[in-house]
Amino acid sequence: MARIKKTDRRTFMRNLGIIGAGGILLPGMMSFSSRVKPSVGSIARRDKKLGVALVGLGSYSSGQLAPALQETQYCKLSGIVTGTPSKEDEWMKRYDIPKENVYNYDNFDSIVNNDDIDIIYVVLPNSMHAEYTIRAAKAGKHVICEKPMATTVKDAENMIKVCNDNNVKLSLGYRLHFEPYNLRAMELGQKEIFGPVQNFSAGFSGMINNWEWRLDKEMAGGGPLMDLGIYTIQAACYNMGEWPVEVTKATYGEVTKPGLFKSVEQSITFTLKFPNGTTSSHSTSYANNESYFEAKAKNGWWKLNPAYYYGYIRGETNEGSMRLPNVNQQARQMDAFALSLMDDMPILVTGDMGLRDMKIMMAIYESADTGKPVKLDLEDLNIPKYDLHQTINDDLYS
Repeated sequence: MARIKKTDRRTFMRNLGIIGAGGILLPGMMSFSSRVKPSVGSIARRDKKLGVALVGLGSYSSGQLAPALQETQYCKLSGIVTGTPSKEDEWMKRYDIPKENVYNYDNFDSIVNNDDIDIIYVVLPNSMHAEYTIRAAKAGKHVICEKPMATTVKDAENMIKVCNDNNVKLSLGYRLHFEPYNLRAMELGQKEIFGPVQNFSAGFSGMINNWEWRLDKEMAGGGPLMDLGIYTIQAACYNMGEWPVEVTKATYGEVTKPGLFKSVEQSITFTLKFPNGTTSSHSTSYANNESYFEAKAKNGWWKLNPAYYYGYIRGETNEGSMRLPNVNQQARQMDAFALSLMDDMPILVTGDMGLRDMKIMMAIYESADTGKPVKLDLEDLNIPKYDLHQTINDDLYS
């Protein structure tokens, strides 16, 4: 891992672009194109917002993404794709979407002819991520795909290939890479402010009420690991700036509701081993509630609790409370992607990051099924570490 020059708290806050308590995003002050190789399929303009079409109008689109797009500075909600005709009029009226920017799953491919739409955001059940990412890429649209990237490693690899073949950028909906508390944790861990991380633990569980497709393995790919546990995997990786080399152990938890959990796990615990020998322990479940991670280093510690929620995150270190604002994570995420297209900047959340996490989760399931450790080969992945996060946040939000 590259060593990064340490910065003080004030510099970190400036790099996040936090103005007062509101966490305001301001336009980038310089182009990043002089420092990175320009990407194909980029959009070199700042004269108007980029158009985003949401594919799938479920609770995350309606409750989080669409409202966030009303707060973004560099992109806007320009279109929708839905299989429910009754939603069309409601969304057109609420968000002033013209009829010609409304699609269904049958005529979706004709979006290739719509210049109002630059970005497709795939917000569908997991098993549909690959199909609609690939169709969007073939239509020449840049893509944000919700997590998890897919339900198989093969699908994730194909998504990356098709996006590359069609000269479009692919990102994942990992919103916490743009959230101040999680960014501070990245800085503490990767810059070894309290020394190298020696131990890491994390848990994310929830007793969700609207099960829908999440209990169907064919549609979800798995249970809480794919839905919630993926956040804890992310946290371990971005706190350390390294990727695990082995799943040392994974165990399915007791099934207390066999009527519900027929094809996916109700809970699972697992341990990951990193290149320097550090381990991280994880838990995820649909049977209880938790949202935390804790890192212990040679000369201190830090933790977030809650760590993964949309609008409320808290953190502290051995030196005291982190005093950072809660922000609109989705608005920051989408603005950063839009600016990466406008200014030929690298994206922070790459398709390779989604592929990495798919490989880790499949290895966790293999370990739980066999009772044996599973080695991981995650070399040669295009995944930015904190030094790039810091630089891009400085350009985007200062």
